[in-house]
Amino acid sequence: MVLLGQGTALVRHRGPSRQKRAALLAAAAAVVVALAGLLIHQYNDRPPWADDVAYEGGYLLANRIRKADVTGERTKELLDGGCARLFREGAGARRATHNPGLWVAGCLDAAAGREPTKQGLFH
Repeated sequence: MVLLGQGTALVRHRGPSRQKRAALLAAAAAVVVALAGLLIHQYNDRPPWADDVAYEGGYLLANRIRKADVTGERTKELLDGGCARLFREGAGARRATHNPGLWVAGCLDAAAGREPTKQGLFH
């Protein structure tokens, strides 16, 4: 630091020691690992947004079927119990296992041509 009328002087600002800084970082890392462990234990193999994933999976499958259906036969069949049949046959794969009821509801919504009700940030 250079001041008028004085020579140069090194100024050292004292902060926490390296040991304290290392201990603080280790404690923070332990808290993060503990929270991650709690989240994994809580949700295990099912993500917290699994209901949204299940609904969207059914909706997208039926929407694709409806758009590809030229005659309207497949769409009518979906509305007459075809969505539940697709679920039983395993068409929903992993997404349907999160919440089978919402998967079928999404499938029915898409087959009927409705906008997705269980999709988006604020539903």
